Amino acid sequence: MSSRLYPERPILSVSILCRRGDSVLLVQRSKEPYQGHWSLPGGAVEVGETLLEAAARELLEETGLVAELHGVAEIFDSIQRDDDGRVRSHFVLAVVMADAPDGEAVAADDAADLCWVTPDAALDLLTTPGTPERITRLLPGFPAFLP
Repeated sequence: MSSRLYPERPILSVSILCRRGDSVLLVQRSKEPYQGHWSLPGGAVEVGETLLEAAARELLEETGLVAELHGVAEIFDSIQRDDDGRVRSHFVLAVVMADAPDGEAVAADDAADLCWVTPDAALDLLTTPGTPERITRLLPGFPAFLP
């Protein structure tokens, strides 16, 4: 498998925009890239998994939640370069929309912590690039997305 830092090729990943009422779930990253930043839960797609299967697995691993998945809302590149211009990380992320059931979410696996926040409150957090804007843009169209 290619390393996540200085990879040989882009890494296909999922992010889950999981809502509960007026809030969305964010996790604090425990690993690089963006260690310590708040982000949508997610991770790399494994060989043989569909995007929705990967989203369900990653959400369960990071938060203990099993959610109703609604489909992919958008796909984007996250490319980080070092001071020499070399590609430090390159992820192609599919954002999957989800509704969380009642129950307690618990930070686990790659999540150092988690919280439920309103889209406005996400603006005040140290997040991965584009996270608050993505939440604000995608949440109003929820759940009108492809399965």
